[in-house]
Amino acid sequence: MDIKSNSLYSQMQSMSLQAMGNKPPAIDVDAIGINGTASNTVGKINESSSNFGDMLTQALNSVNDLQKDSGDKKRAFEMGDSSVTLGEVMIASSKSGIALDATVQIRNKFVEAYKEIMSMPV
Repeated sequence: MDIKSNSLYSQMQSMSLQAMGNKPPAIDVDAIGINGTASNTVGKINESSSNFGDMLTQALNSVNDLQKDSGDKKRAFEMGDSSVTLGEVMIASSKSGIALDATVQIRNKFVEAYKEIMSMPV
């Protein structure tokens, strides 16, 4: 499962817009100079109530929930629970496997980006 950098960037942009409620980011008009360039003052750009850390935590929690659900269904099926079918077990297992693979790929991209940033000359 190979994630291209442009595809990852566009997915991150769409997630950012989704987190902000599809509103463009707020621009601090006072931080823009006379010639249209931003001055040295650093203003808060993202006024949304959620931040990246919260979004990441929610994503990891949802992956964890899928893993728990898959394990519970497997256990129930193995114990002979007639309310859980083999199809449900296989679907839950596939969902949790895909979510875990995507999480690992995202982690790998973050580590790669971190290493690239750390190797940049200052």
